[in-house]
Amino acid sequence: MVLDHTDVGSISPSKAYIECKELDVDAEFGGIEARNKLERRLLWKLDLHMSMLVLIYILNFIDRNNASAARTRGFTTDLHLKGQEFATLLSVLYVGYIIMQVPSNMFLNYIGKPSLYLPACMVIWGVISALTGITTNFVGALLTRFFLGFVEAAFFPGAIFLISKWYKRTEIGLRLAILYCGNMISNAFGALMASGILANMDGVRAQAAWRWLFYIEGALTVAVAIMAVFVLPDFPTTTKWLTDDERRLALKRMEEDAGVGDQSETEHGRRGHGFFLAIADWKVWWFVILSIAQVTAVSFVFYFPSLTATLGYNPTVSLLLVAPPWVYAVIFTFVWARHSDKRQERFFHMSISNLIGIIGSLISICTMNTAARYLSLFFLAQSNSAIVLMTTWESNTFARPPSKRAVCLSLVNALQQLGSILGSYVWPANWGPSYRYSYAIVIVANVITITMTWILRQHLKKLNKKLEKEEQEQGIKEKGFRYVL
Repeated sequence: MVLDHTDVGSISPSKAYIECKELDVDAEFGGIEARNKLERRLLWKLDLHMSMLVLIYILNFIDRNNASAARTRGFTTDLHLKGQEFATLLSVLYVGYIIMQVPSNMFLNYIGKPSLYLPACMVIWGVISALTGITTNFVGALLTRFFLGFVEAAFFPGAIFLISKWYKRTEIGLRLAILYCGNMISNAFGALMASGILANMDGVRAQAAWRWLFYIEGALTVAVAIMAVFVLPDFPTTTKWLTDDERRLALKRMEEDAGVGDQSETEHGRRGHGFFLAIADWKVWWFVILSIAQVTAVSFVFYFPSLTATLGYNPTVSLLLVAPPWVYAVIFTFVWARHSDKRQERFFHMSISNLIGIIGSLISICTMNTAARYLSLFFLAQSNSAIVLMTTWESNTFARPPSKRAVCLSLVNALQQLGSILGSYVWPANWGPSYRYSYAIVIVANVITITMTWILRQHLKKLNKKLEKEEQEQGIKEKGFRYVL
């Protein structure tokens, strides 16, 4: 579009300003239509490469949760576990997980090569997972679980940070939802895989079936890690398979989204400056407490096979019953996160998901009816979508600079695993089969989460009003960065 005197006279000055601004922004890409075409091609190419993260996340959670499946088929007996030792095996993974996340993401931001770093970590955790199969006592299993968490810690915050380097605020929720669906798919099909191995591999080469579970799933992780090296992208400035136009557009998109570039011009101070920016922001610590409560609210994830076992079926059928609630949760999370992205709203979407989880817990507390309790598992499973929305909200809130964002994402994700440690002890066997006390704890955690997110929303509303006032005082016509509510 070219503006002559007639054009300018027939439209308002503000509209003329906007159109001229758009022409100036898109001229380097050949105009608006050419830019839109290039942007669609960039996103398709990027989504295709990023899809590898979903497969990695599936294996990440399968390797993390296979102990829960093995528990029902001789794992605790062969290792002579007693008392709270199994819960300790689950929780110790998160000790290493907490220790490693922040330095891992800081290192990832520094080297700018996630296509090498994340698969390398994946190979190591695959080997460690397989080694769990040769353990013969509690101490051996404890050590493998600790180091498994230590290495697995690199993936999830690293994946979120990688996604945040490429996608705008209106796009990131859907991508994080797709990524997190890998978690839920692993709960569904990890149980199906485990049921097949545990039912058919017992005694093969004089090995118990649960040992084969660790061997096979660990080997599969290593194989996928090798493929990931050739598929995963790096950051926009370091990815080699982008054309020059695609690279410039990828950087321009992030600059437009936040009102400032995502490169060196957003960084001030020495290395480690982002860490100090993060720990000095009270909102980071609010997210930490909020995420601990949210993770505690979904602690049933660790014991889902044990919960389906309370329905009264044999071990194989109980494992098969794990899948349908998680298939439903995947569909719900995908639709719900996409709707949240379109509305650019997080609080109400997150709270509705938590409320449905509360209803599921109340059903389980109030009845021992098999059908009703199985239905409650569907309600519980969908509440995992609240974690997706919370993580997306976190990424929206701490947008720039990249070094701060890297620390914020990893710090919150690391410390929220305190909720995982707590959650490991929320479902003791002596509270079953009703697990009324466990469900009561889940309800309390959900209520805390809803309350804290409401307070956060009110604060961010005030910050948005402050930003609007500053723009008006400075005479800025373009709308700048706003916090998502």
